[in-house]
Amino acid sequence: MTTMTERPRAAGSDFAELNRRINAAGLLRRRPGYYAVRLSLVSLALIGGWTAFFLVGASWWTLVVAVFLAVVFAQVALVAHDLAHRQVFRTNKPSSRAGMIAGNLAIGMSYGYWMDKHTKHHANPNHDDLDPDVGPGVLIWSPEQARGKGFLTRYQAWFFFPLLTLLGISLKRDSVRALLAGTVKQRRPEWTLLGVHLIGYVAALLLVLTPLQALAFLVVHQALFGVYLGMTFAPNHKGMPHPDGTEDFLRKQVLTSRNVRGGRLTDAALGGLNYQIEHHLFPAMPTPNLRKAQPIVRDYCAEIGVSYEMTGLVDSYRQALRHLHEVGAELRAG
Repeated sequence: MTTMTERPRAAGSDFAELNRRINAAGLLRRRPGYYAVRLSLVSLALIGGWTAFFLVGASWWTLVVAVFLAVVFAQVALVAHDLAHRQVFRTNKPSSRAGMIAGNLAIGMSYGYWMDKHTKHHANPNHDDLDPDVGPGVLIWSPEQARGKGFLTRYQAWFFFPLLTLLGISLKRDSVRALLAGTVKQRRPEWTLLGVHLIGYVAALLLVLTPLQALAFLVVHQALFGVYLGMTFAPNHKGMPHPDGTEDFLRKQVLTSRNVRGGRLTDAALGGLNYQIEHHLFPAMPTPNLRKAQPIVRDYCAEIGVSYEMTGLVDSYRQALRHLHEVGAELRAG
């Protein structure tokens, strides 16, 4: 397991200076125009996708619609992510309401469940005990967690992308579990909207398509949604150092994160998460401002001697898969 090598030099002061520079550049200001356009386009794509589904009807061409809706669902999830970080609205109430519409109603994922999980991740990225994204599960992210595991962990790098096909269904399952357990604050509206989505989704498939077409649509749609969504998050932290608790805020966020190079298309495809370092340092920063913040953060990290990781998209997946393979090395050797 990779561990931190950097140590804080002047507690609190390094981030305070970076924060001053970012504020001076005006990069924490809201971007209502950008989000009005983005939310409108994503909403139109979602409506258009379901309209096409009903117009195509009981035809195998419906699988093309399934592919399109998989992409749209992932884009809706990225919008819900920005809402959770209050990038769109300043206060919690409108953010929560819009988040439940995007998460629960549109794609069938509990907004409250995901926000709680993601908040813990942001507080302690890549921490073996405190970050739920690297906790032991189907995939194992540290050699210590790998001990005593079986065949899947030994060769988990080979199973990574196939397992992502189950991510969409897994999010729905975990959402229902969280609501049943009472760990979600606004249970009634979340249950209602989630129920409307699940009932409406299943009813649409069964009423419009033949049973075999409905099954094929479900598999293609949910599998590709899971792969796309997983691929937007996988490059960000996997294979990066794990903190030991002695780091200050700036180093804890920068050293555990990885940026991905790319142009506007990469920004759109990954929802701005390719600027993961800037996002973790300033989670409320509107997505379009992350690109402008990147050179400021990179140059400042060079100035204070903090490693700043940035790589290409393909190489980011290669590093994540290499880490998964290394975690299972001891099991393969035994």
